[in-house]
This record gives sequence, structure tokens and C-alpha cells, in this order.
Amino acid sequence: MSQFAIDHRLVRRRKRRNLVALTLCSFAAIVGVVFLLWILAVLLIRGGGAISTDLFLLSEPVTGARGGFAHAIVGSIMMVSVAMIIAVPVGILAGTYLAEYGRGTVLASVVRFINDILLSAPSILIGLFVYAILVRPLGGYSGWAGSVALAIIAIPVILRTTEDMLLLVPQQLREAGAALGAPSGVVVRSIVWRGARAGIVTGAVLAMARIFGETAPLILTALNNLYMSFDMSAPLGNLPVSILQAATTPYEDLQALAWAGSFLMAAIILGLSMMARFLFSDKRESRS
Repeated sequence: MSQFAIDHRLVRRRKRRNLVALTLCSFAAIVGVVFLLWILAVLLIRGGGAISTDLFLLSEPVTGARGGFAHAIVGSIMMVSVAMIIAVPVGILAGTYLAEYGRGTVLASVVRFINDILLSAPSILIGLFVYAILVRPLGGYSGWAGSVALAIIAIPVILRTTEDMLLLVPQQLREAGAALGAPSGVVVRSIVWRGARAGIVTGAVLAMARIFGETAPLILTALNNLYMSFDMSAPLGNLPVSILQAATTPYEDLQALAWAGSFLMAAIILGLSMMARFLFSDKRESRS
């Protein structure tokens, strides 16, 4: 019976450690939530009050004149759209290779290692890389260079999410498709992708939310444009850089415009994140 006896001192010590860890974790969570609510409150008070139709209809003015961020909103939508057109196929196909075809191979390990590096790399380094390979050789800033930089940031997010979602698909489904004589490509397209569809879309939405607010890489690639432009081969207006430039001026009217743009960008990113959360929750409920 002695080997089954309870060491009360050990139990009390573990309970104390658990209480300390729980207290520290709870304190850290409370601090994070407080700062998050503080930021949202400031954005709501200062940015929400500055929202008007001019923000969506007019371009950025000089001080003392009416203006908005129409050119920046259009430019951001254009660059993010092109970036997602590049990033989604590359991320999904690379994630599919890692999950379905490259298990245990050296190439898959190298790709996964590089993807982990890109996930944690500062975005300004990616902007500097695109500046070196596109902006300087081509002789100028452009919306295309900005889209490439945003695509490089989005690809690792989509790749990692795709791989994780495909690995959650039961192996029995693949075996059932193979037992019916279906080639591996058909099994992946018709069974595996369909089973992980919601998770893959969630990854794409999260990647879009990630790149929509990026500022540093766009300063080095797309720069900015104060006027409405649809030319992707020239400097293109975008919301993050326009907000930065307006916020750093000493003029109150431009600063108010920057607060309105910040509120708009936060609302877009929050909306995309909530959409991704809804898609993922819907997928889990359908499985249960």
C-alpha cells in the first residue's frame, strides 16, 4: 500500500505552482484585453467620429480642403487582389505537396523550414527584398512590386493553414478513394480538398487580413500616390501609407482623416478575421 500512498506535500506544492501559473496567465490575458479594448475605444471615439462620405468619395487633399482616401482604398483593393491571385494558388499547391506528396522527403523539410522563416520574418525585410529585385532593376516604384511583396507575406500563412487542414482529413477517406481505383490527383481534388475546403478558405481570409494593413513593405515598393490612379506600373495609393503620411503631419484636419482611415482599416481587418472565425466554426460544427 505504501507505493500508492499520497504525498500530501507534493500535492500541495503542485497546487501552489498551478495557482501561480494560473494567476500569471490570467494577469497577462487581462493586460492584453485591456490594451486591446483601449485601442478599439480610441479608434471608435476619434476615428468613428471622423467617418464621412468624403472618406470614400474624395482623394487626399492639402490641408484646409475637403478630401478623403478614395484613391488609397481603390489602390489597396487592387494590390491586395493581385497579391491574393498570386498567393492563393501557390500556397494551396505547396501546402498540398507537403501534406500529400512530400511526407518524409528532404525537399518537404526544406520547404517547411523556409516557410517557417517567412512566417516570422519582419515585413520590412520582404519589402527590401522586393525593392532589390523589382523596384531598382525596373527603375521605379509600382503597384506590381507592392502586390508581389504582399503575396510573399500571404503565401506562408496560406501554405501552413492548407497543410494543417489537409492533415486533419481522415486517412480512411484517401484509402477509400484509392480502393475505388481513383488516381491520387483525383483523390486529392475530389475528396481531400473538399473535406478541408472551409479550413483552406479560412487560411486565405486570414492571409488577406494580414496583408491589408501592411505598411512597411509598401513604402519600399508601391510608395504612394495622392491622386486616383489605376496604373499598376506606377506608384499607387494605398491605405496604410496614406494613413501614415496624414498622421505625421502637423495639421489637425489631415490627422482627423488619418483617424478615420485607421478606423476603416481596423473595421476591415476585424471583419475579415470574424469571417475566418465563422468559417472555421462552421466547419467544426459540421464535423460534430
